Amino acid sequence: MRGALLHAVGDEKLDIRDDFTLTPVGPGDVRVRIKATGVCHSDLSVLTGVLPMPLPIIPGHEGAGEVVEVGDGVTSVQPGDHVIINWTPACGDCPSCVGGQPNLCMTYMMKSFTEPRFLFAGETPAFGMAGCGTWAEEIIVPWQGAIKVDPDVPYEAAALIGCGITTGVGAVLNTAKVRPGATVAVVGCGGVGLSVIQGARISGATTILAIDPLESKHALAKKVGATHACTPDQLMDAIGTLTGGQGFDHGFEVVGKSAAIMTAWQATRRGGDVIVVGAGAMDDVVPLSAFNLLFEGKNLLSSLYGDADVRRDFPRFVNLYKAGKLDLDSMISSRIRIGDLNDAVDALRGGEVLRQIVLFD
Repeated sequence: MRGALLHAVGDEKLDIRDDFTLTPVGPGDVRVRIKATGVCHSDLSVLTGVLPMPLPIIPGHEGAGEVVEVGDGVTSVQPGDHVIINWTPACGDCPSCVGGQPNLCMTYMMKSFTEPRFLFAGETPAFGMAGCGTWAEEIIVPWQGAIKVDPDVPYEAAALIGCGITTGVGAVLNTAKVRPGATVAVVGCGGVGLSVIQGARISGATTILAIDPLESKHALAKKVGATHACTPDQLMDAIGTLTGGQGFDHGFEVVGKSAAIMTAWQATRRGGDVIVVGAGAMDDVVPLSAFNLLFEGKNLLSSLYGDADVRRDFPRFVNLYKAGKLDLDSMISSRIRIGDLNDAVDALRGGEVLRQIVLFD
């Protein structure tokens, strides 16, 4: 089967090849034929080493497809079912799962560093990003990593729900718990940033400011729900105009940079919530003083995978999509094939594109 392989961090090009095979399906496993997968900024972070992963590796974690085989003991899905890939499968037994935070479960994530699922060039093992590797035609995941979805949901929409939508909308609904009438600032208008904006709109926020240095992204941000848009250097004027100088109730950082976190901090009122959504580097330190942390009274929150319980949230987001409340079509900048992935990665590096979706036959 075909797939895109990263041999080493920093490689200029992915190795797109057609000699991949899968390890055998074991008890509790599900084999999925991928039908659509996103090209996400987190995938780029694997290519650059910002997100450390075992090598060689097939990137891709935002996907949807059809079940083709299940292992012993699997009752949640069967061959022919349509599924969304969950890249943080919850074991159900660890302290995070028992404590109601399945998005923080590390059981299968840790296994993904030691148990390669792919073989190429005969018997050479390869890993899948976050245990997935959706930039391949087929993958094997634990049954908790394949969440059944209604077959009338297009695969490309289901793929977006698998990461970008859940991360962004979940940050609003689950982490920040934005209430009707609230004011919201969103730093970064990429795919996840647009998802945050949509979540704020769905929550009933009355003022939603989209902040991005690329003015070309402002129009789409307004289309999906932002009431206003500005560049970072226009932020202080926007705070004055839109909040009377007080700041916003919620400031979301959706870039993965310390500078963007500080912009969100600056945008947020005293006593408000600053929510970190972007995946940043380990050596990128946020310069907040102990004085600011205490006396500004702001709540600094992290939102990994939108604090989601995917068993609850995937169906919820599907229903919002079906009801016309989630605009997923506008978030797709292009539909491509696996052979186009190197060009797609180059476009992602440029920063202008939103979600490119790889479609498989």
